[in-house]
Amino acid sequence: MADCATGAGYHARLYDSEGVSRAVAAEELGGLRVGDQQMLWIDLEGADATLPDGIWQACGLPAAARAFVEGGTSPEVGQQGEYFWVRCVAVGDTGGGHTMSGCVLHCVAGPNRVVSIHPQAIPFIEALREQRNGEVPIGGLSSESFVATLLDRQLGTYFEAVSDYERAIERLEVRILASRAHDCLPELQRLRRWASRMRRMLAPHRNVFGVMSRPDFRPTEGRSADRHFVALDTRFERAMDMVENARELVLGSFELFSSQTALTTNDTMRVLTFVTVITGLLATLVGALGMNFDASFFETQNTGFWWAVGGLALVTAVALVLGRWRRWY
Repeated sequence: MADCATGAGYHARLYDSEGVSRAVAAEELGGLRVGDQQMLWIDLEGADATLPDGIWQACGLPAAARAFVEGGTSPEVGQQGEYFWVRCVAVGDTGGGHTMSGCVLHCVAGPNRVVSIHPQAIPFIEALREQRNGEVPIGGLSSESFVATLLDRQLGTYFEAVSDYERAIERLEVRILASRAHDCLPELQRLRRWASRMRRMLAPHRNVFGVMSRPDFRPTEGRSADRHFVALDTRFERAMDMVENARELVLGSFELFSSQTALTTNDTMRVLTFVTVITGLLATLVGALGMNFDASFFETQNTGFWWAVGGLALVTAVALVLGRWRRWY
């Protein structure tokens, strides 16, 4: 299913309520009439800077929406007459759980038409573009419902990121229990930064979904749009709960790390204490043998010396066996 494109990153399709769609070239947009049971979706992925100008003129989109698209990267929402627009941030490629980046997505919607703009590829956008005829009857959706679909998939990227994060936490905890705990400290620090970044990316969307779920947002579009936006706000709150829980998970892993480090330190101190006791005992025996008394034992010369060394070795061996049996080290 190839899209007709006149510029890099331009994708446009006209959908009807039966699930049939066709590609739309940029030159057709000016004279294209979109029916009530149709939906025009234009997706601009890293498009040339001059391409949106033609799209805006051909589709009659408001200038305020163009200024909004060029106005920043923080999540926001706005509307004017029949049109509304929203900016959100989706989770990009997590790099197998080692990195995390955000992808800014702009959506501008009007009567039966939606324009999505993003500077880089977004997997769920690509997946939606590549769906075959009949798989999803996009033409039967209103522009509000279609934007809600895109935003729902955008929130889905956070759920996927949390799942990747939880798997990384599980692998880390296995490493903490199976190896030296101090080797896991860099990974703990990375996961803590990951959780903080995920929250910083998601939290600003609270105003976006809060505004869209209010009754005064798109009041002329009926209850169907309201239900979609309220469901989005509920899904956002669930995503926030999961992200907050992710932060708690790394704190739990740090407690496990601290406990394992304390156990390792305790074992080391027990060994050192045991060695100190044995050394002190041997020093006492050697000191006793060095007393200045004319005992007959001191007249045995080499034989007595080796008997003394053997006795010290025997005391050490007995102490080691006793310590292992009593689990002192």
